[in-house]
Amino acid sequence: MKQIYLIAITLFFTIYFIGGQRITAQDKAPNEQKMKLFIDSLMSKMTLLEKLGQLNLSGGVGALDINAEGDKRLDYIRQGLIGISQGKKEQEIAVNESRLGIPLLAGRDVIHGFSTIFPIPLAMSCMWDVDLIEKHARIAAEEASASGINWTWSPMVDICRDPRWGRIAEGAGEDPWYGSLVAQAYVKGYQGNDLSAPNTIMACVKHFALYGASEAGRDYNNVDMSRLSMYQYYFPPYKAAFDAGAGSAMTSFNVVDGIPATGNKWLMDELLRKNWGFNGIIVTDFTAISEMIHHGLGNLQDVSALALKATVDIDMMAQGYIGTLGKSLKEGKVSQVDIDNACRRVLEAKYKLGLFSEPFQYFNEEKARQINLSDEHIKVAREISARSIVLLKNDGQLLPLSKKGKIAVIGPLADAKLDILGTWAISDDTSKVVSVLEGIQQTMKGKGEVFYAKGSYATMDTFLLNRNIGDRPRITRSEKKSMEMLNEAKNIAKKADVIVAVLGEPRAWSGEASSLANIDLADCQKELLKALMATGKPVVLVLANGRPLTLAWENENVPAIIEAWHGGTMAGAALADVLFGDYNPSGKLTTTFPVSVGQIPVYYNHRNTGRPYVDGYKFTTKYLDIPNEPLYPFGFGLSYTKFEYSNITVSDTILTPDKILKVSISIKNSGKFDGEEVVQLYIRDLVASVSQPVKELKGFQKIKLTKGETKTVTFTITPDDLKFYNADLDYVWEPGEFEVMIGGNSRDVNTVKVNWSK
Repeated sequence: MKQIYLIAITLFFTIYFIGGQRITAQDKAPNEQKMKLFIDSLMSKMTLLEKLGQLNLSGGVGALDINAEGDKRLDYIRQGLIGISQGKKEQEIAVNESRLGIPLLAGRDVIHGFSTIFPIPLAMSCMWDVDLIEKHARIAAEEASASGINWTWSPMVDICRDPRWGRIAEGAGEDPWYGSLVAQAYVKGYQGNDLSAPNTIMACVKHFALYGASEAGRDYNNVDMSRLSMYQYYFPPYKAAFDAGAGSAMTSFNVVDGIPATGNKWLMDELLRKNWGFNGIIVTDFTAISEMIHHGLGNLQDVSALALKATVDIDMMAQGYIGTLGKSLKEGKVSQVDIDNACRRVLEAKYKLGLFSEPFQYFNEEKARQINLSDEHIKVAREISARSIVLLKNDGQLLPLSKKGKIAVIGPLADAKLDILGTWAISDDTSKVVSVLEGIQQTMKGKGEVFYAKGSYATMDTFLLNRNIGDRPRITRSEKKSMEMLNEAKNIAKKADVIVAVLGEPRAWSGEASSLANIDLADCQKELLKALMATGKPVVLVLANGRPLTLAWENENVPAIIEAWHGGTMAGAALADVLFGDYNPSGKLTTTFPVSVGQIPVYYNHRNTGRPYVDGYKFTTKYLDIPNEPLYPFGFGLSYTKFEYSNITVSDTILTPDKILKVSISIKNSGKFDGEEVVQLYIRDLVASVSQPVKELKGFQKIKLTKGETKTVTFTITPDDLKFYNADLDYVWEPGEFEVMIGGNSRDVNTVKVNWSK
């Protein structure tokens, strides 16, 4: 009797909504039975077109309405033909003027901050601090949700081993184990503990799958790899994000086993939904459905049916679902169940976000004014930016600089506020952005002199110089102007005690559709740097960029190099903190820096060959003109102090499955500064049924040491840490001999051998 009563009450609140009304606030929690009854009732009243409208992220409803704007687009919302859009006006029309009052999802690319812009994701990963990454995502969700956004197309968790790919800037680098931790931190930060709360937003894991492995590092290009590589190296961060509860996924542009991901039933339905248990929404990337036509899979009707059968729910901008699925249903190419399942998942996402209860809870102008770019958020952005910086070289302890004397700040990125925001900065508001020049000026105020010269263009390539310039004035370069800037920089440099050269990439050179074949510094920037070195003054090279660069000459000749990345709103202030020693850099690379593009792909967790390199032997795997080893390895990063590793010990050398291994090492701060060190644990399986990498990251600890202090760091290892995918794609561990390695990067490690038996 009690159960009948509860069902009756639930039905009452369900019926109360239909017809443009809303469920009550107390019923907004996503109780599964309650949600099912509510959506069952709602869908029973929806027409086919209204169901297809829920699957339509678009400005139009057919081939003739691509990117419809203004009144026409709003009229489609009134008709229930668009299910995802942005803006309070659009939500008001959907809720108050459409037949069933179904609210809209509002999605946007909140990639590394909303109003307060944090460093690019690649830079943030170099903190090796998942708590701070989660905190940044929490702040981004706070700001975005107050401004009308309830869905972010982030995190991008694609593993990337090729820095030519511009979107390496959006991920966490090359390691699947660490990338999995970062992916979970993003999801937790965006979604919090209650997705229906007004200060959380739904995460979208992208790009599923393998997008970071595009051939030749060229965006949107083909991907081809074995299933074993998929499972071992590329899938783990996606799965970790879904296990953390991510509410949505975005398809990738590439093929997987020859079939575009967007229409790949094995990938989306068999693997993601059935094997991994994901029941959230799957949205395509921009026009990914219609792009399957170019892959040779049929016309728009064909590929739209293919995507729906693969359980893809939302068509972003291709208008294939709203334009063709009705016809496909009549012809038996898709079923009503296929459409209903997709519609249900979209409605469930809206329900879980609390939109049926409070459709306007994500519009809070007063709150947005208070928190967007607030002092508290700015403070966190400065901390994260400083911790993202990686010290690559510091010969003769040139750094930190003294807060006195004369400093010349020179370079095309020294005072470039927009560029240091980085790719996918959702806001171009530079009112609180601190450039590198301004950061140094603020620190040196009243203590010394700061001179500035631009020194050169970012490049002499007219196309790259004006890429994505938008409404800003077009840059017209000239050899005369270039020489004038160079001479000005030389004259400024002569006045200074030390030179800070700020070089790298404008933000338009990395990110989506921004692949580069040449990842050297631009010729004119390198010419400037050589001229500054020729003055005989000490030079600090500061890099502002969105990807690893090839820096062989710079590493050989410049005494101090700082990888500052595109550091966001507080990039300049954070860099000044590092330059002058107010913060001792602790960042470590999460992606390998090659000596030359000829090495790419180059990554730390590679498999051995049958002829590994041996110095002096001819017939081994090697280049004749460059070394095999990268310029800066994975996990690399210096400090102003010095850390000494010694006395690696293990609790046992012969173990059984029921035993855990404890491995310890002593780390001493033998330098002159307090500092932080990322202690990294790697494991190698020496004999296995499938060839294993030369090492794999399996743990890390970030520790603080005062000068002169010694600490012992202990890691615990179990057979779970030894697992890998075998030839049958079973996740197993096999007994045998293993190397356990601990060090400050993937190259410089202390090693001990252990043996696990069954």
